[in-house]
Amino acid sequence: MHIEESIKLDFKDVLIRPKRSTLTSRSEVDIHREFIFHNSGQKYHGIPIIAANMDSTGTIEMAHSLGSRSLSVALHKHYSEDELVAFFQALPTSGLSASTAFYSMGISRADYDKFTAVMNRAGGTIEYACIDVANGYTEGFINFVKRVRGAYPQLTIMAGNVVTGDITEELILAGADIVKVGIGPGSVCTTRKMTGVGYPQLSAVIECADAAHGLGGQICADGGCSVPGDLAKAYGGGADFIMLGGMLAGHDECAGELVERDGKQFKRFYGMSSRAAMEKHAGGVAGYRATEGKEVLVDYRGPVANTLQDILGGVRSACTYVGAHKLKELTKRTTFIRVTQQLNEVFGRS
Repeated sequence: MHIEESIKLDFKDVLIRPKRSTLTSRSEVDIHREFIFHNSGQKYHGIPIIAANMDSTGTIEMAHSLGSRSLSVALHKHYSEDELVAFFQALPTSGLSASTAFYSMGISRADYDKFTAVMNRAGGTIEYACIDVANGYTEGFINFVKRVRGAYPQLTIMAGNVVTGDITEELILAGADIVKVGIGPGSVCTTRKMTGVGYPQLSAVIECADAAHGLGGQICADGGCSVPGDLAKAYGGGADFIMLGGMLAGHDECAGELVERDGKQFKRFYGMSSRAAMEKHAGGVAGYRATEGKEVLVDYRGPVANTLQDILGGVRSACTYVGAHKLKELTKRTTFIRVTQQLNEVFGRS
């Protein structure tokens, strides 16, 4: 048994200190990023926000909407082979970039065989893949990343989830280009409650980014963002990409039916380890495990475009407060201050 005494921080524990700026308008801020990925060698240009590969947000409809705005989607794992082939075959002629969509897979033999089949049938048009498991600390996961890298040298691979620098480094050395960071911070994740395992997300981002950047890799902060200011903090802490679930839930582009309660409309949103997800995709909860997610109703919010404007506008504004002309400058210009309270909620929460 060991107790680590150093303080670990979440987004709610800090604010960003403003600094002198020569910017006169938010419109002057460039929130696009460019990367040349360490292992694939491929070049990325876009706004580094990715819709999570949950079956409510990681949809083909979301990919078209976000892709038209230079953002990305990690498609959920439950599309059929035919649906995925049709989507990726059409992607090169759709006006959208290859980075619009990450193909998502687990690490089973069936997952690998399905990916290989889709890749072959789609003519090799898949350029981005997300190898996604809840626990990225297993030897089997790291070996799977090595296997995919060996088979597809030019594929840009995002892999996770982890929260510490040592395994971040190991995944990059195994072939990952982007390491997905976060255990337990998601709005419909109950891993911390059910297992006692986790890591405050801001500290995880800072530590994993330091490890990844030392090897020429990138990280994606996955989970914990509930307001646009949290994205600014994640970028300020060193995140290269940010994955959003709850903040993009409830929109027209999300899967699921509208639910009406007391004259108000909602959409269902649930974690991919929740009972709802396992009953839908696996026929129920396996006898050897517990659920690690929950199901909620979120307000119906119409098209995702308005929400994106709020999110991107908040990030641009954060950049103006610290004098960052480009998003890539935000990390170098960020000083965090620890706080005990962020908001004045005397008139309630908004």
